[in-house]
Amino acid sequence: MSDPLADFLRHLGVEKNASVHTVKSYREDLNRAVEWFASRTGGTFAVDKVAPRQVRAYLAHLHEQGFARTTVARRLASLRSWLRWLCREGILKQNPAAGLRGPRQEKKLPHFLTAKDLLALLDSPDASESGVRDRAILETLYSAGLRVSECIGLEIADIDTDEGVLRVRGKGKRERLAMLGPPSLKALNEWLDVRRVWLSAAGKDTPAVFLNTRGTRLTTRSVGRLLEKYLKQTGLDPRTSPHTLRHSFATHLLDNGADIRSVQELLGHRNLTTTQVYTHVSTQRLHDAYRAAHPRAKSRKTA
Repeated sequence: MSDPLADFLRHLGVEKNASVHTVKSYREDLNRAVEWFASRTGGTFAVDKVAPRQVRAYLAHLHEQGFARTTVARRLASLRSWLRWLCREGILKQNPAAGLRGPRQEKKLPHFLTAKDLLALLDSPDASESGVRDRAILETLYSAGLRVSECIGLEIADIDTDEGVLRVRGKGKRERLAMLGPPSLKALNEWLDVRRVWLSAAGKDTPAVFLNTRGTRLTTRSVGRLLEKYLKQTGLDPRTSPHTLRHSFATHLLDNGADIRSVQELLGHRNLTTTQVYTHVSTQRLHDAYRAAHPRAKSRKTA
């Protein structure tokens, strides 16, 4: 007999073209749910025996454990997706999670850097070979608005230095084109010269663009560590992560009059609602400026 969970995860990876990271996240969330349901039924689990009251009890359990709202919402969403699929496959007659609402999410505006702070960050790497690589990474993350996984996933064949264009593989293995401005293109070309030297010294050949000194592809953690180094060096906000450069890319584009549909395409967002959070950032800045500067927006002191 087939395993309904294994079949669902296979469906995600093969039919839905979900990334390895997405499938891993679903597997972890659903394994935890299955373990909890099994603990409530003497150590056994039968998906066709899951009732709405059990799903509600699982949601209550997650709240009682003190998980963040985002974690609770993600685990519930994973369970819902699996149960919906089981219904479509005819394994379940009714969805026990139908009508169940997750926690209301707090609206958090993304953290971003000002143009001045970004210039300080981009100028912080020195002229050493590692510094040349680090500058190219920071410039590419910001100029192209890449996720860090997209940046380290770049390969030589993805770069068109004549046109200043990158071919990027994003979430769900969807491809898009990303743009490089003259400073980032210059930084990238300088790094490609150094890269050839490093590969020759290591006696290796790899299609990866960004490498360590051993000639192997950088990891997301490596990029995080090099960013931490330059944040300390420049005294910038320590909350800044590689993804902050992507947030800054989108915010600066909208602040300077870019069309939101164009920003959506450049970011590789499937839904416009995902991109609209950046319009909230720009609107909030307008509100702050208005309240700070307009005489009728300032609070009056009572006599």
